[in-house]
Amino acid sequence: MDGTLQLLKNEVRALGPGEGRCETGVEGVSAWRFTESRAQMPSGSEPCLYLVLDGCLRLHTPSGILDYPEGQYSISKIDTPTSGQVLTFSERGDFLALSVRFTANDVIAAALGLDNELIERITAGALEENELSAADAEVLGSVYRLLTEPRGRLGSEFLRANIMREVIYYLLCGPCGRQLLRSCANTAGTDGIYGANSWIKENFRSQFSVEELAEQSNMSVSQFHQKFKSAVGMGPLQCQKRLRLTEARRLMLDEGRNVTEASAEVGYESLSQFIRDYRRTFGAAPKEDLLAIRHRLKK
Repeated sequence: MDGTLQLLKNEVRALGPGEGRCETGVEGVSAWRFTESRAQMPSGSEPCLYLVLDGCLRLHTPSGILDYPEGQYSISKIDTPTSGQVLTFSERGDFLALSVRFTANDVIAAALGLDNELIERITAGALEENELSAADAEVLGSVYRLLTEPRGRLGSEFLRANIMREVIYYLLCGPCGRQLLRSCANTAGTDGIYGANSWIKENFRSQFSVEELAEQSNMSVSQFHQKFKSAVGMGPLQCQKRLRLTEARRLMLDEGRNVTEASAEVGYESLSQFIRDYRRTFGAAPKEDLLAIRHRLKK
């Protein structure tokens, strides 16, 4: 893995990326470089593989706090945060990553091309640990081919599309494959829901109604609520609450805000309501929760 990782670093540095996003010349593949601790995450209405090349990234998600050292990747779900925190920089003082964007339909099409026995094992979570590890180890190599071969002398859309299918194949056979397939199956054909969810991510501090979101998506309220819950796993107002609480947790943990400051900054008007919601979501009041997190992170 180390050799392929170094090749990927070299390719990205050869692009001369500035701060933020840099296009690579391959459709759907972008390079990212940051010299400050706040790292923007890819946004949009499609799934995305985000591979850390140099440095270490922390993501605060509704599912928990996740750290990604170099060579590891996340696969965006619909609740992926808009930004992450760079924990460590490279020897050159920057953080490098590569993103690969594909569609839910790409994933479904790749899955339909697998033999029945394999797809059944993926959906049942029945792949052996050594199989998951072997597929996981192949992701870097397939991403490297995706970045370089379509730009070569014989590069073509045919090559790009087929190497992309290879990337998706290894993701499906890896540790995140079952979750990726289930997520894409839920969201295929629900493009309006992606747009609504992106809007909530950007506006979760503000007050809004489900009726307003349904109107923006050209759906009835009942249809919108049903599709949103099917795709995201929760209703739109519950999604807003989770985003608010997750961001408040990040503000207190990473930026030293107190409970009152954090609750007000994410849009809560009542401190007591914030503490009740926080306890229901994370299992403890803010102060106790933060103490437990800091203790775990020191280990």
